Amino acid sequence: MATTSARPVKMPKKDLERFRRLLMEKKASLSADLAKTRSAEEETGDEATQDIADKAVSSYTREFLYSLSDNDRNTLLLIDQALGRIDDGSYGHCQNCGVTMNEKRLNAVPWAPHCVDCQELAEKGLLEG
Repeated sequence: MATTSARPVKMPKKDLERFRRLLMEKKASLSADLAKTRSAEEETGDEATQDIADKAVSSYTREFLYSLSDNDRNTLLLIDQALGRIDDGSYGHCQNCGVTMNEKRLNAVPWAPHCVDCQELAEKGLLEG
């Protein structure tokens, strides 16, 4: 009996290029959003002439903008990692279990590092790494 190794099937080059394009578009969009956020943060920074209520609103706005930019930075990191996986040939496979990810998942979240099952484990804190 011949043994076969369970090597993940490579994604067609056409599909990889489509996902690369999606990732690059999202990266450009997030980068532009981060630039706008930085500009807005600078505008809320001048509190010298504000009363206490205006200072509270400015403080809340800054915190909100920081949380948005933090999420955007995390997404940018995941996008860069996904682009690296396209380059090294591991894109489309779960980084935890190695299973080929569903195309619907990749279309919805092209920077996803995990299959749905492993992502659920990660969100529950049950995935190592």
